[in-house]
Amino acid sequence: MAEKILVIEDEATVRRGLIDLLEAKGYGVFSAAEGNEGLLKAKEGHPDLILLDVMLPGLSGWDVLRGLRSERSKVPVIMLTAKGSEIDKVLGFELGVDDYVTKPFSLLELLGRIQAVLRRANPGEETLEEFFLGQISIDLEKYEIRRGEKVLELPATAFEILKVLAKAKGSLVSRDQLIDEVWGKDQEVNTRTIDNLVVKIRQVIEADLHDPRFLKTVHGRGYRLIKPF
Repeated sequence: MAEKILVIEDEATVRRGLIDLLEAKGYGVFSAAEGNEGLLKAKEGHPDLILLDVMLPGLSGWDVLRGLRSERSKVPVIMLTAKGSEIDKVLGFELGVDDYVTKPFSLLELLGRIQAVLRRANPGEETLEEFFLGQISIDLEKYEIRRGEKVLELPATAFEILKVLAKAKGSLVSRDQLIDEVWGKDQEVNTRTIDNLVVKIRQVIEADLHDPRFLKTVHGRGYRLIKPF
């Protein structure tokens, strides 16, 4: 069953964008536009995670959070904050905030934070650990690639492709599967885009681009990431 996410956000365009993004990624989504409605839906809808705006009409995001924690709800909460706003993060963590995301935010970063919070909330489920490809270390939860102490840069979309390939544990992943997983089903993404992003991944993880050791092409079918699973 898909995990359910409650979006409590008063800005209609932001709320609609979040709903579309999360539904495209396979989550069950319901929403509220103000604090009182959000608190009610949080209590009755039993979400697996809440995206909670700080500034809301009616009850503020802080008040919604206080209302939940007063009833001993342990639902994970990611607070959405405006850039430059004064946020008492100490208070937030005391109330049980799991993470903060500042607007405007990268959608890929937000998805990464949602996945990380959900994994922490369900420790019995499989987690993605740090692994090594030769001298390269990859931490899929932190979205970080290193060679020794040096952090290597990789575009966010390319990292999402790397993550999908890693989760496949050595199995073949088609280009269509990658499009569905990274951009969402029914999105019109040219498969050439996938190939170009794979090149960027290889530029970071491979010593020889002409004879890749880890990220293998299965001609006409897709890609496979070879690593010690």
